[in-house]
Amino acid sequence: MAFIKSLLSITANPALSVLIWLILFLAALYFARKPFHATIKAFARVINNAMRFTASSILLAEKRLVQRNREVLVADGLENAERLVEREFDRINAAVVRDLEGYPGLHHQMSEVITKMEEDFTKTADVPPSLPNWTNIIEAIANIEHSGDSMVSNMLAEINRTLTEQHKAAIETYRNSSATRHSLLNKMKPFWRTLQKTLSEVGKSISDLNKRAKRIDRYMDNYEQIRAKTDKAVRMLSSSSMTQFFISGLVLLIAFGGAIINFNLIALPMSEMVGGGSYIGPYKTSDVAGLVIILVELSMGLFLMESLRITRLFPIIGSMDDKMRRRMIYITLTLLTVLAGVESALAFMRDRIAADMEALRQTLAGAEAMAHAASNIPTIGQMVMGFVLPFALTFVAIPLESFISSARTVLGIVGAGVLRAIAFILRLVGNAGLYLGKFIISVYDLLIFPTLWLEGVITSGQKGVKKTPKEAKNKKIMKKFKKSFTNKGKQTEEKEQLE
Repeated sequence: MAFIKSLLSITANPALSVLIWLILFLAALYFARKPFHATIKAFARVINNAMRFTASSILLAEKRLVQRNREVLVADGLENAERLVEREFDRINAAVVRDLEGYPGLHHQMSEVITKMEEDFTKTADVPPSLPNWTNIIEAIANIEHSGDSMVSNMLAEINRTLTEQHKAAIETYRNSSATRHSLLNKMKPFWRTLQKTLSEVGKSISDLNKRAKRIDRYMDNYEQIRAKTDKAVRMLSSSSMTQFFISGLVLLIAFGGAIINFNLIALPMSEMVGGGSYIGPYKTSDVAGLVIILVELSMGLFLMESLRITRLFPIIGSMDDKMRRRMIYITLTLLTVLAGVESALAFMRDRIAADMEALRQTLAGAEAMAHAASNIPTIGQMVMGFVLPFALTFVAIPLESFISSARTVLGIVGAGVLRAIAFILRLVGNAGLYLGKFIISVYDLLIFPTLWLEGVITSGQKGVKKTPKEAKNKKIMKKFKKSFTNKGKQTEEKEQLE
């Protein structure tokens, strides 16, 4: 307060003192206008350039990350496409071996059936009965005129009887031959059905091969698009990777729940085996031992899946020879079975320990111990769960491989998005700093507007003074240079703002 009074006491009138100090303050601000403008512009430009260069570096890193994601997607897509094509070729090979390997024997069998059918069909030909050779003689005798001689009459009667018997015999023979033909035709039906069935199976096999060939063509088209690194193939692979990531993550969560249930089955009996009072750090030794057993089971299941070549997390296991790989299958399966049996025994112990603890609590509380039900169903259920869960957790290797494979792509996409957002924020901060400097300059000029107004009045008054031709020429040149420099500065500033 004393300092303010001393400032206001330079004249007898405080209002006049305030006016003098205000004029001096405006004059000081006016004379500091150009340095202040230059300082603010330089500071705003430094902020803008720093943010812009940082954003450019981050966008370059984002571009490299996107390229790396693209390469990873293409590599995984090529591997999956090769695996699909290989699987289809194996299926075609198995189909050819199964269906067409015995084609020579099938062809021989079909030829025998067709030959037998042709022979039987030839035998079924309908041959009309031939007329006797002496028919003409009988007609000639029948045309002889007789005078009622009994011998001639008897002879003609005998001829009539003979013709009637011959006619009946011919009809009977024709009927027998027709029955034989029909019998042969009926015997041909099974051969026709066998032949038809065989041809249907061959046609079905060829149709399946045709479908598999079309499927292979489709897989090969996808393979060619992936090798060409087209945008469509990359989008398809990216969408598939995101789907696999979320599905495999959900399956892993379910498996994690199963592991927790498995841990609770063996945690209590493990405290009786290793002691419930010992600790490893802040954790009980029994809990650590139970967790180790579950992790060993998961490892055995993972090695089993690798040995069966279902997963490919460890290429060295898949590259083993078949003999060593079969040994590893037997070893891991045996260890997994032993651990499952141990868990089943621990689950049995858990039920007994829980019953004893409940009886002890009731005894300590002074209550009479209640008789437990004699049913063994809960115990059997816990033992079955303890034996089955390790084998169920074996299949966690499949979603784990899918999750790890797709996580690289998903994390790359998320990282690229984060870098892009950071670059946008940095550019926004740079532009905000640039316009903030302009705003501060405008506010500064607004504060000293009386001095700027006075400068404008004085400058407009000097414009009416007559200048020499040389001064006018120099002023014209300076004005043109200033205009070109100003336009160039504006273009540079607009270009930087666009960037």
